[in-house]
Amino acid sequence: MKMYPNFLCALALFLTASFGMLNAQNNNVNPEYGIKGGFNMSNLYSSDANDENVLYGFNAGLYATLPISDFIAIQPEILFTTKGAKLEYNNVFASGDSKFRLNYIEVPLLVRVNITPNFNVHAGGYASYLVSSKVTGRGDFNFEQEIDTDDLNKFDAGLSAGVGVDFDPVSIGLRYNYGLTTIGKERTVAGTTYTFPDAKNSNLTLYLSYKLN
Repeated sequence: MKMYPNFLCALALFLTASFGMLNAQNNNVNPEYGIKGGFNMSNLYSSDANDENVLYGFNAGLYATLPISDFIAIQPEILFTTKGAKLEYNNVFASGDSKFRLNYIEVPLLVRVNITPNFNVHAGGYASYLVSSKVTGRGDFNFEQEIDTDDLNKFDAGLSAGVGVDFDPVSIGLRYNYGLTTIGKERTVAGTTYTFPDAKNSNLTLYLSYKLN
């Protein structure tokens, strides 16, 4: 998932450039409340991360769109979302895969800009609280183990950016979340300090939302 930070930067530049063409618009945005859910592609990134560690998951929750002008709105959300990574192995000793799942309650807070009445870009940040974690293995060795969340950082935070298309009352969109917090806790053993897992969340989501009002 190394390509996704580039998507985040490109979208931020597009968002900035868009303000110059919005003065002539009048989209008459009204407050909006609804439900949403989507499909996640997650990874844990570090200095040696690669695209082979993608874990598929989901997100679901509630959102509100609160206009502050004709074309700009604040969009808070509250979601249950799954993150983590998948490791596949195939060697002389064993083959299979291991999945490291992190389940969060996540609260994004976004600035939404309506480029047209049916197309928007949005960017902001998110904060998450870890509610559970699990490792599962499938292959020559099958196992399932709950992980004590006290062994991990319970709070995560990062940057979010995406695009959306509205087909009232349904909308679809694509969003990338770039974690800024290491998911592992710092520990000191025999005078040596280390962090495990020394990685951060990376998450691309395709979502569908439905307006309730």
